[in-house]
Amino acid sequence: MFSGIIEELGNIKEIIKNEGGWQISLFAKTIITDLNIGDSVAVNGVCLTVESVYNDFFKVIVIKETLDNSNLSGLKIEEKINLERSLKYNDRINGHLVQGHVESIGKIVNKVTIGEEVMFSIKIDKNLLRYCIYKGSIAIDGISLTIAKINENTIDVAIIPHTFINTTLSYKKIGSSINIETDMIAKYVERNLNN
Repeated sequence: MFSGIIEELGNIKEIIKNEGGWQISLFAKTIITDLNIGDSVAVNGVCLTVESVYNDFFKVIVIKETLDNSNLSGLKIEEKINLERSLKYNDRINGHLVQGHVESIGKIVNKVTIGEEVMFSIKIDKNLLRYCIYKGSIAIDGISLTIAKINENTIDVAIIPHTFINTTLSYKKIGSSINIETDMIAKYVERNLNN
């Protein structure tokens, strides 16, 4: 379980493509000091398990299922990635509860800067719109964000300067793919109402 508050921007050191999955090495400075084999780490919002830890990088295995259902399949050497360690009990949750289970790949269809804010319009799977509410939470590449507007098949999210500078959003352009995870509470409510 994660909070959607990105701890650091890491980058890709190495990708080894094997049948059925990839082994990815990721450079990190902040989270590496408290990282152990078997820990969960959100990489662009995808929950992955740490396979090995070194001085300034760690390795994860990304299986085919995850590659098929997230934007990790498009990663390149030196590319920046959002990193977050799993939550600890008794810690504050500054974002919202994020599982790291990406539901869909969205696409940025518009990006507008208005003063200090950057507004992204993101096309998402229409089936996921039912879990989106105005001023509700959503995870975009693992970043906890608030939905500012809902359209026919897009949502708008307004990004404050701190989030823009300290996440991969500063590198995203129109046409970029992003991982989508909707609010898990909405899914539990739907399931209970349908029983």
